[in-house]
Amino acid sequence: MERAPKQNGKTALIVGMAKSGIASAKLLYKKGYRIIINDLKSEIEGIDEALASIRYTDRLGVAPEALLDEADLMILSPVIPIFKPFVKSAIAKGIEVIGEIELGYRYCDRKTRFVCIGGTNGKTTTTALTGKIFEAHHASSGGRSFTLGNIGIPITEHALETRAGDTVVAETASLQLESIVDFHANAAGLLNITEDHLNRFGSMEAYIAAKMRMFENQTEKDFAVLNADDPIVAAAETRAKKLFFSRLHEVENGAFVRDGMIVFRMDGEETALIPANELGIIGAHNLENALCAVCLSLSMGVAPETVRQVLRSFKGVEHRIEYTREFMGVTFYNDSKGTNPESTVKAVEAMTKPTVLILGTGNYDKNSDYRPVFRAFNGRIKAVVVNGSNTEAILKAAADEGYENIHACPDDFREIIYSAFSYAEPGDAVLLSPACASWGMFDNFEQRGEVFKQIVNDMKQDDTVL
Repeated sequence: MERAPKQNGKTALIVGMAKSGIASAKLLYKKGYRIIINDLKSEIEGIDEALASIRYTDRLGVAPEALLDEADLMILSPVIPIFKPFVKSAIAKGIEVIGEIELGYRYCDRKTRFVCIGGTNGKTTTTALTGKIFEAHHASSGGRSFTLGNIGIPITEHALETRAGDTVVAETASLQLESIVDFHANAAGLLNITEDHLNRFGSMEAYIAAKMRMFENQTEKDFAVLNADDPIVAAAETRAKKLFFSRLHEVENGAFVRDGMIVFRMDGEETALIPANELGIIGAHNLENALCAVCLSLSMGVAPETVRQVLRSFKGVEHRIEYTREFMGVTFYNDSKGTNPESTVKAVEAMTKPTVLILGTGNYDKNSDYRPVFRAFNGRIKAVVVNGSNTEAILKAAADEGYENIHACPDDFREIIYSAFSYAEPGDAVLLSPACASWGMFDNFEQRGEVFKQIVNDMKQDDTVL
């Protein structure tokens, strides 16, 4: 264990001990806080090893409201709504309640630039692409780029490493933005807003308001990058200079496609980049993602040639329409990141082969409407395999849309995958794009995708299940 830092007399209560909670505990310990860890679970596998370098008080399994008298600061997991009664009680007692991205922002060097990406779908791909662009930029110009946030690495994990001139490229989700105070994006891109997390927010209005918080601390010196083809996004209010992107028409300031070429225009000056068909990622949705990344990068001073190189070389992110394997003539794709219907619609639209689609594979209900998934099939999907707690809602959506070749399966993931394979023929594809969260069956969508890939890569011709 490292030598304990000098205590500052304050206590931080960390509520929710997943990745962000662990990183927050470590950061605050280094800054002299006494640490109390708390979670609904009374035991968390690996927590002792994860926090081996710090001293802390274990209050796992204890109701958080019973711990408020000990706390000066509460760090709330993004999965816990800020309107929970114990959170209101904490605020009433004068305890500051913030989330991990706010904490990380506060401890980054004040001259670190923040480039943020939000939206219902496409955040991870756009964040990874933008991160690669800024990595290439800093490799030649000095400083460093950190790709953090909802993409899987908490901002708090690297906040104390940042220096003036560095860039943090951050994926920001609505659940994280709910608890910000000072969090400030120098450039913020909003990709789209469609129905999601209504079980958490209660209404589309509340969900939209949470998404829009990424703009609230911007100034006239900052940039807001907005999807001109999404009316909700295009109407966003911000003091920042607005740049728009569109794959359907030209915009006055921002990125668009003209005669097959990606073009960026700002203040009357145009920069031609690359033909859209040379992008390293496929699909109309990924063209939108790339246009957003173009605006974020060029508005922040990245050289056009750097952007060109990365647009061509970037091949996408893990768990997002990820080629996994060809087995007995059938191609498998892992789109475990498809955690809502709109995301799955985009994956379906990217398919060029007859496809068997795996839906569900999670036991968490977000009150989603699955009918748009079936409306997007357009002859692409030859069969659907479904399981999990959303099976009944998905089957009803299929019936409403007149789709009949859908099969409910037991919860064994291996059986689900083999069942999907049994409906495919050589030349077809099997696509895991659940349209549902993974929770209840898996820890997260990454684990779901990893298990899918392991099962697929272990498939053998003489397997008796075939």
